[in-house]
Amino acid sequence: MARNFGPDKLSKAMTDLSLYRNIGIFAHVDAGKTTTTERILKLTGKIHKTGEVHDGAATTDFMEQEQERGITIQSAATTCYWDDHRLNIIDTPGHVDFTVEVYRSLKVLDGGVGVFCGSGGVEPQSETNWRYANDSEVARIIFINKLDRVGADFLRVVAQVKKVLGANPLVMTLPIGTEDDFVGLVDLLTRQAYVWDETGLPENYDIVDVPADMVDLVEEYREMLIETAVEQDDDVMTRYMDGEEVPIDDIKKCIRKGTVALDFFPTYGGSAFKNKGVQLILNAIVDYLPNPTEVKPQPLTDEEGEETGEFATVSIDEPLRALAFKIMDDRFGALTFVRIYSGILKRGTTLLNSYTGKTERIGRMVEMHADNRNEIESAQAGDIIAIVGMKNVQTGHTLCDPKHPCTLEPMVFPEPVISIAVTPTDKAGSEKMGIALGKMIAEDPSFRVESDEETGDTILKGMGELHLDIKVDILKRTHGVELNVGQPQVAYRETITVEIDDTYTHKKQSGGSGQFGKIDYRVKPGEPGSGYQFSSVVVGGNVPKEFFPAIEKGFRKMMEEGPLAGFPLLDVEIELYDGGFHAVDSSAVAFEIAAKGAYRQTMPKAGPQLIEPIMKVDVFTPDDHVGDVIGDLNRRRGMIKDQEAGVSGVRIKADVPLAEMFGYIGTLRTMTSGRGQFSMEFSHYLPCPNSVSEAVIAAEKEKKAKK
Repeated sequence: MARNFGPDKLSKAMTDLSLYRNIGIFAHVDAGKTTTTERILKLTGKIHKTGEVHDGAATTDFMEQEQERGITIQSAATTCYWDDHRLNIIDTPGHVDFTVEVYRSLKVLDGGVGVFCGSGGVEPQSETNWRYANDSEVARIIFINKLDRVGADFLRVVAQVKKVLGANPLVMTLPIGTEDDFVGLVDLLTRQAYVWDETGLPENYDIVDVPADMVDLVEEYREMLIETAVEQDDDVMTRYMDGEEVPIDDIKKCIRKGTVALDFFPTYGGSAFKNKGVQLILNAIVDYLPNPTEVKPQPLTDEEGEETGEFATVSIDEPLRALAFKIMDDRFGALTFVRIYSGILKRGTTLLNSYTGKTERIGRMVEMHADNRNEIESAQAGDIIAIVGMKNVQTGHTLCDPKHPCTLEPMVFPEPVISIAVTPTDKAGSEKMGIALGKMIAEDPSFRVESDEETGDTILKGMGELHLDIKVDILKRTHGVELNVGQPQVAYRETITVEIDDTYTHKKQSGGSGQFGKIDYRVKPGEPGSGYQFSSVVVGGNVPKEFFPAIEKGFRKMMEEGPLAGFPLLDVEIELYDGGFHAVDSSAVAFEIAAKGAYRQTMPKAGPQLIEPIMKVDVFTPDDHVGDVIGDLNRRRGMIKDQEAGVSGVRIKADVPLAEMFGYIGTLRTMTSGRGQFSMEFSHYLPCPNSVSEAVIAAEKEKKAKK
C-alpha cells in the first residue's frame, strides 16, 4: 500500500504528463482539510514533523490570522510525490466568506478530494464547494474523515452525499469499528483489512483478513461497487455477467473512467488526525483522478469573453498558454501563481499578458511548498508554479507566447454585499494603507475598495463580516496601519415595479452647430438577477443605428444611482422603439445626454423600490435550543426553509436579510451555550418592507445633507 516515490524517478515525472495530478482539497470548516493535507505531506516525505491546526502549527496555514482562528483563509499550493507521480496540491479555505479562493483553485485543478466530517456529515459549505466543483466539472474522490469522533457514521454520511448533494458515491472502503473503537478499514476491491496500531504512526499497520462479523457486509458492498464500475465498459460487463472473475486491474480502469466522467465518486473513510486511511487516499488520487491530458481542455475566448471554439490543449508541443489564478504578497515579494496549460516556460522568457497587451520577462520561477520555495529553471504544461515579481498581472489574466496571442476563459467573481468605512488615525497611516490596499485587492478579487470623496472615508467591500474582519486585521497587524472602523453597511439596491412608455427630447442651440436627440422608449421591470438590459426595435432609421451604443451607455451610466436613495438600480429592461434625429445637430453625445435626461425623467415615475440582499443562512444547533434559534431567526425577518435532525443536533436553513444578521454569532453562542454554528452566503435581492425602506432612505438623505 505504501507506494512511495524514489528520487531516481524525478526526471521522468517532470516530462510525462500522465504522472501529474493537479488536485485540490476542499470541504466545510473543521471537516479536516488542512489536517489531511498535513498527513499527505508527511507520508510523501515533504515534512518531517506534522503540524496541527488546533496548535496553530499547520504547514499550509502560514498566516497569523489562520493560526489564531484555526481556519484556512488563503489557498496554499504545495508539490509532493507519491508512487512516481507528481502531486500539485492546493489546500483551500472552508469558510463561506473565502469561497472565491475555492472557486479560483477549482478553475485550475484537474481533480479534487472532498473531505466530509464523519459526524457532521454534509455541512453547508460542503454544498457550496461541491456546486462549484460541479460547475468546473472537476473529478473528485470523497474522504469521510474523523471516523474516530463521537457520533461518526460512515454509511450515514454516504447516504447524505446522495440525498443532499445529489451525487453518486462509490463506496471503496468500510470502517472497522466506530468512534473510539475505529481501528482500520477494509479495502473492498482487494478484500484486505488494514488495521493500525495505537502508536498513531501512519506506517504502523497490518494487513489482515476481513473481520468475521463484516464478511457479509463487505461482500454486499463489493458487489455493488463492481456492478457500478463494470457499467463503464461493455466487454468487462459481459464477462462479469457471464460469471467470470474480472481482474482487479480491469475494474480499476472502469472506476477511473467513471470517475473522470463524473459518473460516480470513489468514497473512502479514515481519520487524518489519527493517521488512519491516508495512504488509501493517496493511492486513489493516483489510480482514479485524471492527469492534465484527461480533462476537458480550457476554452479560449475573444476580447469580449465569448468562446472562440478553440481550446488550450494540454501538451508541451503547443504554444505557451498559462492562467494567473492567484496573486500573493509574502515576505519574499509579489508572487503570481500560474497554471501552465500548454508549452514550456523557461527563465528569461518574455510572455504576453493578453488582457493588458503588455509583455513581461520571467525572472525567477519557484515551486511552492506552502510559504517555502524552491527555485526552478523551467516548467511545462500541467505544472502549477509561482513567478516572482510580475508587475501588471492580476487574477484571471492569460499569459501566452507573444507570437501566438490567446485568451483563456476568464474568472467571474461575485459582487460584495457588505461594506465598512475605515479611516487611518494619522497621516502616515494613510500612505501605508494605500500601498497595503493595493496589494490586498490584487490578492483577493472579491475584496473591493472605494473612497467616499465627500467624507474622505475609505470604503472596504467584501463577502461577509468575517471577510472584512480579517482584512482590517491584516491592515492593522501585517501592515501596521492603525484604523478607526465604522459600522458595517448593507449593499442595498433599487429596482422598478411599473412599466412606462415615455419620450424625451434633448435639444440645445447656442450659435454654430446645436445638439439634438429624441428617443421614444419603454422602461419595464426585468427578471430578478437580470441586471440592466437594453434593446432596440427602431425600424425605418428614425434613430440611426450608430447612435444606439451612445443611448445604451447613457442609461447604463445613470443606473449607478437610483431615484430613491442613490443606490445602484438593478433588474431594468429598456427598449428603444422610436425617436427622431437631425441631419446636422444629432451626434452620439446628444443621444447619450438624451438617455441621461430620460432616466431622470422616467425612473421616479416607474414605481422605484428599495431591495435588500437576502442571505442563505445555515444554522446548526443542539436539539434543546431549536425553538430559541427559530424564534430568533423569525424576529430577524427570516423565512425558515428546512429543518434536518442529525446525530448531535439540528440544521436549520433559512433566508434572512443581511441587515438583520450583524453580530449574529454572538447571539447564537449565547442562546446555545457556545455550541451553535452558522454560515451564510448571498442568495438574492428582495424588496424591503416599507418601514425598513423608509428608515434607510431617510438615513441616506440625512447623510447627504450633512455632506
